[in-house]
Amino acid sequence: MAATGTSASAGQGIGAGDRVIVTGAAGGLASPVVARLRERGVQVIGLDVIGDEHTIACDITDDSAVSRAVAEAVQRLGGLDAVVHFAGIGTPNDAGGALAPDALRVIDVNLLGAWRVTAAALPALLDGRATRGGRKGRVVFVASELAYLTLPFVSAYSVAKRGMTAYADALRLEYGSDLHVTTVCPGYVRTPIHDAGRQVGLALEGQVRREEVEDVVATVLRALTAARPRRETACTPGGAIELWVGRHLPGPLGSVVARRIRRRAAAGHFDGSPVAAGLVRRLTGRMTVPATSPDTTAPATERSAS
Repeated sequence: MAATGTSASAGQGIGAGDRVIVTGAAGGLASPVVARLRERGVQVIGLDVIGDEHTIACDITDDSAVSRAVAEAVQRLGGLDAVVHFAGIGTPNDAGGALAPDALRVIDVNLLGAWRVTAAALPALLDGRATRGGRKGRVVFVASELAYLTLPFVSAYSVAKRGMTAYADALRLEYGSDLHVTTVCPGYVRTPIHDAGRQVGLALEGQVRREEVEDVVATVLRALTAARPRRETACTPGGAIELWVGRHLPGPLGSVVARRIRRRAAAGHFDGSPVAAGLVRRLTGRMTVPATSPDTTAPATERSAS
């Protein structure tokens, strides 16, 4: 059994010897965080759809699989000090279309998957406080600016990420005496989670301000290691402004986005996408390709979040 995490004092964050579970560990954002933590002497076990020496294969939409995987991770680590949630998928959907299969899958993976893993890990997180010298455990949720900035064809993703921020608030309220809970809200980051959108002609790139992988990595590491981690944080100064506007000025922001989408529709930006055909017809009166459900042949196991 691994040694318990006792190296840091009560005023410090996660450090050498501490024990962390990371979901979506093989993804474009999670994998560099895992590497940085291990460089600092932190013990990390990943959860992902494909396992390896340091990663437990786990479908986070399956209650039993999550219970087994988290129990195994805690056993291998010898306890638990933090959980970081990166796992997510980004299949586009029509807000007025059928829930199944795409919207439900996005919500199940991105929101309910994080909830399942947190619930399964919570007893070990709470029990570990004694071996941490009184330090609180930590839970970090990687959400998105799309929790507050609404764009077309990402309704399920936005619902899941806004729900994630609400769940983080509830967890903080009910368990804040023993846990630090941080929600990280990146902007657009070029990772494989966006492949499904590109395959149906609905890439987010160019629609929202871009951030870099390192912006997200550094922000998550700060949330884990700071003595007093922030409640909710963007990853860049520009992201902080956008996050504030999205939270406090949703009406004016929505009007700006609606005008931009109307211009893009008129210019033909969505003409090649069956998912967007209805919106194009409503905004412009122009018939494009037949409206169909999004392409569900894209992988449903993307492992990075943005």
